[in-house]
Amino acid sequence: MDVDADVDAVAHELYGLVPGRFTAARDERAARARKAGQAQTARAIAGLRRPTRAAFASNLLVRRRPKEVAAFLELGEALRQAHRSLDGTQLKDLSHQRHVVVAALARTARQLAEGEGQAVSESVAHEVEQTLHAALADPDAAEQWSGGRLTTALTPPVGFTGLPAAAPVRPQPAVTRADAPAKPKPKPKPKPKPKPSREAEQRRARLEQARRTAEETGAEATAREAELRGAEQEQRDHDQALAEADAQVAELERQLREARTGQAEARRALAEATVRVRDAARAAGAARRKADAAADRSAELSGAQE
Repeated sequence: MDVDADVDAVAHELYGLVPGRFTAARDERAARARKAGQAQTARAIAGLRRPTRAAFASNLLVRRRPKEVAAFLELGEALRQAHRSLDGTQLKDLSHQRHVVVAALARTARQLAEGEGQAVSESVAHEVEQTLHAALADPDAAEQWSGGRLTTALTPPVGFTGLPAAAPVRPQPAVTRADAPAKPKPKPKPKPKPKPSREAEQRRARLEQARRTAEETGAEATAREAELRGAEQEQRDHDQALAEADAQVAELERQLREARTGQAEARRALAEATVRVRDAARAAGAARRKADAAADRSAELSGAQE
């Protein structure tokens, strides 16, 4: 039995759930492992911590946007390489891309979390941004984040970690008057700049690739945000159309209720009138019969007198 593999599989499943479902699912998996006689696996699963909302949004971004995550990790490596080489121009360009891409990915993470029914406040969104900055600056934080199993937000370090310390400056010996040259030495001719090494060329190529990837990622995020705005506008239009249809249905239902009430009243009136007609017909028939009998009697009496 591979305990690590079992725990890894369960953790991958659990950290894909919304925080509200995490604890119950974790306890159920731990109980299942205990029932199967896997005590060590059960303890490891029970020790998994429920993620915060910021951690959930960050994990969801890693799971749902693997291409953007890969490009983001390359950008972090490029930034650290630029810090190592102290390349001011590259640092300026990459730092600008850093803020653009972090903002775009944080918005994407927020939209993904809200799509799962998890409200993301401004403080939670800030924690997601801090986590992204940490992943850019620190390779260990990048590894944690890219695993998609954070339990809490990450805090970025001050500056970039994993960089070599600057070489100490060797003090120059003081020049005494006796050692001073009688005549100023001619200025040496500037040495030709050495050709960049293969490693430097490879590093520059990686930086350029990371820059292009970051630009493409930013463009893709912008396009998706435009799609989101269009979808939201379409949703608002459909919502308004539904509201108007609901109002129309309500008005028709009101008219139908009034018509049914009038129909019921008309039926009652018709029934009452039918009864009156029947009673009147009976009364009229009886009266006619009496009148006819009286006329017949009168005729008989008149004939007898003659």
